[in-house]
Amino acid sequence: MAVTVTINGETRELNGPVSVAGLLVEMGLDPAKIAVERNLEVVPKSQYQEITLGEGDRLEIVQFIGGGDQPVDKPLVIAGRTFASRLIIGTGKYKSYAQNAAALKASGAEMVTVAVRRVNLTDNASEKLVDFIDPKEYVYLPNTAGCFTAEDAIRTLRLAREAGGWTLVKLEVLGDKKTLYPNMIETLRATELLIDEGFQVMVYCSDDPLLAKRLEELGACAIMPLAAPIGSGLGVQNPVGIRMIIEEARVPVIVDAGVGTASDAAIAMELGCDGVLMNTAIAEAKDPVLMAAAMRHAVEAGRLAYLAGRMPKKRYADPSSPIGGLI
Repeated sequence: MAVTVTINGETRELNGPVSVAGLLVEMGLDPAKIAVERNLEVVPKSQYQEITLGEGDRLEIVQFIGGGDQPVDKPLVIAGRTFASRLIIGTGKYKSYAQNAAALKASGAEMVTVAVRRVNLTDNASEKLVDFIDPKEYVYLPNTAGCFTAEDAIRTLRLAREAGGWTLVKLEVLGDKKTLYPNMIETLRATELLIDEGFQVMVYCSDDPLLAKRLEELGACAIMPLAAPIGSGLGVQNPVGIRMIIEEARVPVIVDAGVGTASDAAIAMELGCDGVLMNTAIAEAKDPVLMAAAMRHAVEAGRLAYLAGRMPKKRYADPSSPIGGLI
């Protein structure tokens, strides 16, 4: 039975009763480096295993930082689930499922997008994705790749829910086969209908801040603007639009589509994105496993750079060493 608690001022739904220790493990926090307060009472570290969180509990989790004003990163939380990795990768275009699994491991990603396709009735013995990427170990994110109407997308995700019980899904409704840009009219309609049916919807969308905000208002649990056309590898083409989306969003913003190499991923993260989703950039690299590792480091570095805050750009040189006192 789900339990709703408040952690550092944010409401979060847990899958069921969990101990303080279990929560810290799920959030990737070291008990030795933090302190926990539950309902205004400090929880001794010796009782982390014993105390079980209940409905309505309010927690404060604190740590030491230098100076009191250094940025503390919040974990990536999508539809109540906490992820340590901010990278999501796909499962298409790889030479084999084995290569896909090796790239996934190198990427450090915890979530993979999966397409829903017809069962091969003539070859039941053929290899299957689940034989290489365990859905119990990784979060499967069914998507609607190749759908051009809201009806097709909804039908696909209903089948995905029936097949694996998945309700966290990625919606994409395409406008045409040449650009693969999202059809935002159909996307908005599908988002509203899917949410009414109980789906938690991560939405591939254009880089329009107003439409992105409308998706959030409808109840989307993540906004996923394209960096560039799907599979193009052109990198972030509209940093201004994406930054505007980030500034207004109250749900995670994850750049989806168009990333080509590690620097593209870093740029997306430096803008303040909560994550990056990619497939072709890794799958079609000369060495997909090595590129997956590069993307992992790029996402982490880009996030750190965003938190650090870059220096202001200047029109002229500004010497690091003082001019005065020169011999």
